[in-house]
Amino acid sequence: MVETATPLTNVSLARRAWAIRRKALLMGQVQGQGYVGQALGVADVLAVSYFHALNMRADDPEWEGRDRFLLSIGHYAIALYAALIEAGVLPEEEIDTYGMDDSRMPMSGMASYTPGMEMTGGSLGHGLGIAVGMALGLKAKKTNQFVYNLMSDGELGEGSTWEAAMSAAHHKLDNLICIVDFNDQQADGKSTDTLTAEPLVDKWQAFGWHVQRVDGNDLEALVKAFDAARNLSEPRPRVIIANTLMCKGVPFLETREITHFVRVEADEWDKAIDILDQGAPA
Repeated sequence: MVETATPLTNVSLARRAWAIRRKALLMGQVQGQGYVGQALGVADVLAVSYFHALNMRADDPEWEGRDRFLLSIGHYAIALYAALIEAGVLPEEEIDTYGMDDSRMPMSGMASYTPGMEMTGGSLGHGLGIAVGMALGLKAKKTNQFVYNLMSDGELGEGSTWEAAMSAAHHKLDNLICIVDFNDQQADGKSTDTLTAEPLVDKWQAFGWHVQRVDGNDLEALVKAFDAARNLSEPRPRVIIANTLMCKGVPFLETREITHFVRVEADEWDKAIDILDQGAPA
């Protein structure tokens, strides 16, 4: 939940997810490109993270008492910017600066540029290791904050991910929650065709983690999964595998053959936004 100087109005998570999708499309329109397929797919996860689970202050993104949210997938930055704007960490007028020179919102996530960005992402497979270090540090301080790490299914093919997973279980990091965005897409095609990680639930369990696998576009299922992860009494790390649909909410993009860096023509941005607006929650 976002802690701000003035309480947020009571808007549903569905409305938040819709707004995150819309803001991501507006940013993509600025550049005429971007990883909007991932942003549309993971919007529900981000809505539940920022407007249900996370303890943070929008007006003080470096507040020492905050939960940490790490974006291991640097190219998903457009999605996180949309969530940070919706949460009030970044002003909405900066949407038009996305990807521009001197923008606080570069096309890949960089912690030195953007308030609320906890790590610089790029080469995949680093986020969980950084999250383990942060979780250990918070444990040493005897705090009750959580560290969240959002990673991609493509990162499951990185050895560093599994080294970090093993380390987290060894240290009984019950303040660490990993979220795997499983959209089964990467630059080379389907993740499961490139290098399958299945049986994924069994694998994480074998590494000593508490595992949940849910529909990552089902807000109710996500809320239950986040609550279960936070409230688990067992001294071990937790992972939520969220199966998501690339380009969720814009049907003509959902069916594109290539959605990893989905091609959106100049005349299609307004069409995509119009379709999203037609399905806007009340």
